[in-house]
Amino acid sequence: MSEDLKPIAPEAENSLEQPAVMTPEAESAPVEEVIDYSNKGLKELVDLFQELLDKGDVQQLYKYAEGIKAAFYKTLKKEKIAAGFQPVVTAVAQQAEQAGQAVAETVVIAADAVETAAEAAVDAVDAAVAEAEAAAMAEVPQEGEEVSANPFAELERGFKDLYGQYKTVRVKYVQELNAKKEENYEVKSKIIDELKVLVDNPGDLGTAYPAFRELQNRWRAAGAVPPTKAKDLYETYSHYVESFYDYVKINRELRDLDFKKNLEAKEKLCERAEALADSDNAVAAFREIQKLHEEWKEYGPVDKAHRETIWERFKAATSVVNKKHQAYFESQKGNQQQNLEAKTALCEKVEEIAEREVKDSNTWNALSKEIENIQKEWRTIGFASKKDNQKIYERFRAACDKFYASKRDFYSGFKDQMQENMDKKIALCEQAEAVINSTEWKKTSDYLINLQKQWKEIGPVSRKKSEQIWKRFRAACDAFFENRDKHFSDQDSRYDDNLAAKNAIIEEINAYKSAGAEADKEALAAFQARWNEIGFVPLKEKANVQSAYNKAVSDVFGAVAESSDRVSRFKKRYGEQHQKAYTKVVTEKDRLIQKFLKMEQDIATWENNMGFFAKSKNADKLLADLSSKIEVAKQELADLEKKIKSMDEKDSEQENG
Repeated sequence: MSEDLKPIAPEAENSLEQPAVMTPEAESAPVEEVIDYSNKGLKELVDLFQELLDKGDVQQLYKYAEGIKAAFYKTLKKEKIAAGFQPVVTAVAQQAEQAGQAVAETVVIAADAVETAAEAAVDAVDAAVAEAEAAAMAEVPQEGEEVSANPFAELERGFKDLYGQYKTVRVKYVQELNAKKEENYEVKSKIIDELKVLVDNPGDLGTAYPAFRELQNRWRAAGAVPPTKAKDLYETYSHYVESFYDYVKINRELRDLDFKKNLEAKEKLCERAEALADSDNAVAAFREIQKLHEEWKEYGPVDKAHRETIWERFKAATSVVNKKHQAYFESQKGNQQQNLEAKTALCEKVEEIAEREVKDSNTWNALSKEIENIQKEWRTIGFASKKDNQKIYERFRAACDKFYASKRDFYSGFKDQMQENMDKKIALCEQAEAVINSTEWKKTSDYLINLQKQWKEIGPVSRKKSEQIWKRFRAACDAFFENRDKHFSDQDSRYDDNLAAKNAIIEEINAYKSAGAEADKEALAAFQARWNEIGFVPLKEKANVQSAYNKAVSDVFGAVAESSDRVSRFKKRYGEQHQKAYTKVVTEKDRLIQKFLKMEQDIATWENNMGFFAKSKNADKLLADLSSKIEVAKQELADLEKKIKSMDEKDSEQENG
């Protein structure tokens, strides 16, 4: 055999250092941007899921489905609680939700990823979720079944239906993908069989080499095979390729051309690997380097002079990517520990809040807002380590559930209390309405003021009925006090009439002409009787009109007036020098009575107004000031009453003396 036709040993492809296999830990690394769906409503999430289904892109569906699902159930639960529905979660639904959460917090691995252990792990998780969701879909009402009137139940059923469609599409896709890999395995196995026949019977080189190239092209085009069968398959293929180069008498020019093409292809792979070594995304670069190693194995050997060099170049770029990948996960461990500590602190906060005893609605609202803020902060914190992440999430969720369960229990009893308060307020309304037309002004004013005090001591009622019942009660109180104010306004008008009547008597007295002692005495008695029958006059005119009357009597009747029984008795008891004092006593008593009535009216008005300060700004200070003012006025009123009674007693004694 001549030197030119001597078989050339091909590059030993199976001697290459195998690239690192993606581990399950790498699976949890975030390789895609996680989209925040927390600001979307239930309808938006359902529409988004429907849009993805309509597109029919299984990869895109797989990428976003679990994140949408997790957001949907979080939002559904929150809106149920806000609407007063107590969430009822079946064991199957909980299993599906937990599985969806786990997938949403891990990296989405594309269905057409390289044949690695990571792909097998993703398929396993996907199968578990599919099984749980298949059970959950049994809850979807079938044709003829009654549909719940609960809007949340209908939304959830609709979402489950969409999710079931997605799982059906996904399972079918995975099955087809696995079936395709099996088909590829069969195709490549047949190619190996054909390659073995070619190696055993190379025949004419002009025919054998094109056949060999055609087998290589078919091999590369066949695609991925099941990971469990890949190693043996590639080793067998590599063996027969080497055998072909060993036994086929290929001429040097054809061999060099083949080596050159392989070298060019592998140099491009080196360039791509070196570009990945400069990438800032260590996880994405690591995934891509695995694909480049798969492509490397598909190309044949290169010239011995470049064989070691080209491999070392490729291996060096691979080493940089692997080290960056390892460093990334080392740094992630520190971050994950910090995230765990931050989430633990939030758990402790919620647990402390959940243990508090809350007895009023305002505090519950404030604490609910605080819990919502803590939940928002939780979502800003990254993942903890894989072994701790689910545990810390379950602890946080348990604390939140305990808080909202306590809140539901409170409002369940609170509704009964509000109904009891409503019954009490209705009773007060009926009592107030029963005395609207009362003319016992003082007694009824005190009665209504007492009802208003009772009203303020009663707790709250439901918000939608609060304004209505308050307006009813206030209308009853206002009706009485308006009647009372109108009465006293009419009384003021009568005071003016009384003043005019007394002035008329004074004019008659001044115009009287004496007709003898006995006639004058009778006339004076008549004037005095008419004068006494006239009621009160305005307070500011009281002294003037009384003085004018006394002067007219003194000027016109003189000695007759002095001999009147009442004046005589006054003179007999107190003496001539105290006549003016007698007149003053009468005037003072009337003034005190006027003052008493005015103050009594003012107190009733102030007490009525207290019922309208409850919702005003600075109500507490206004109520305190007004209450103090009322107490002082009541004490003064009591003092006036004593003085008037004392004067009445004196008058009675004088008349009987």
